[in-house]
Amino acid sequence: MKAAIVGITGYTGVELMRLIEQHPYLEIGTLHRSGKKASYLTEEFPHFLPLNAKIQAFDAKNIMAQNDLVFFATPSGVSKDLVKPFVDNGFPVIDLSGDLRLKNGESYRKWYKKEPANPDILMQANYSLPEFQTNKSMLIANPGCYATATNLLLAPLVKAQIIRTDSIIVDAKSGLSGAGKGLSQSSHFVNVYNNMSMYKVNQHQHIPEIIQFLQQFDNQLQSIQFTTSLIPVSRGIFVSAYVKLKQNVDLSHIKTAYENCYADKYFVRINHHQKLPDLHQVIGSNFCDIGYIYNECTGILTLVAVIDNLIKGASGQAIQNFNLWAGLDETCGLKQMPNFI
Repeated sequence: MKAAIVGITGYTGVELMRLIEQHPYLEIGTLHRSGKKASYLTEEFPHFLPLNAKIQAFDAKNIMAQNDLVFFATPSGVSKDLVKPFVDNGFPVIDLSGDLRLKNGESYRKWYKKEPANPDILMQANYSLPEFQTNKSMLIANPGCYATATNLLLAPLVKAQIIRTDSIIVDAKSGLSGAGKGLSQSSHFVNVYNNMSMYKVNQHQHIPEIIQFLQQFDNQLQSIQFTTSLIPVSRGIFVSAYVKLKQNVDLSHIKTAYENCYADKYFVRINHHQKLPDLHQVIGSNFCDIGYIYNECTGILTLVAVIDNLIKGASGQAIQNFNLWAGLDETCGLKQMPNFI
């Protein structure tokens, strides 16, 4: 099958291109940027030689004529205005941005500070975290990086109703590529190197996405304490969460909850031996590694999830969603081991 990528010049677009090139049943059809300027791939990314494909201006009609599906790897606020012709023609779309994740348009307006997609588009979009949703939707909303790690970490426990959902505290950290290619004071090298800083405290746009997902398991869950920090690494998401167990719940219940959800899920690896994962275990792969430790003195369970934000948190998960949509094994083209060193 041939795939178009809209937004090829961003980090997730580049990673998507790399993964598609390694996929046995998927190939690049056309490459696009959301604007009108055309160029060649290797002018901006010499490491792709000899794949000197042309980056074309966006044209929905041409994309549908030359491809079997389209990936949108655009910043938030772009795809919501571009997907309509594809939806109208029943053409498969996998959107990596945040535009179609939230079902409530007002929530999108509040958290993204942009106008939401048309309600008809939002109604047709299917939010798909592959370990929990498998669907044949023609319009798939790929989860965000923080939301992916946080929901994979917390969903089994919320689903099993073994933690107090009014006690959830999440401390999430991201590598610099999570901020995208746009230049800003906070992403300047001299401000990031040998430094760590919080940003968007209580205001990160993935908060409503996380809550929306977890509410399918407990509709009483209304909020979480969620803090994000920028750390001086190029890629990776490190999520640590702190929760209180319900009465008469012990570590055996935690183990069972995770096994019930992930026993047959290739990309989620659980350590049940009071050991916590680190970023090197997952960078360069589509894995999510999870560990947990219980403090008997405080009654608090510390949980950690790590992912590569550009792979499991974006482009790899988009390929995983494609695999499930196409009826392939979800691991197809995604079995790369982590780059530990």
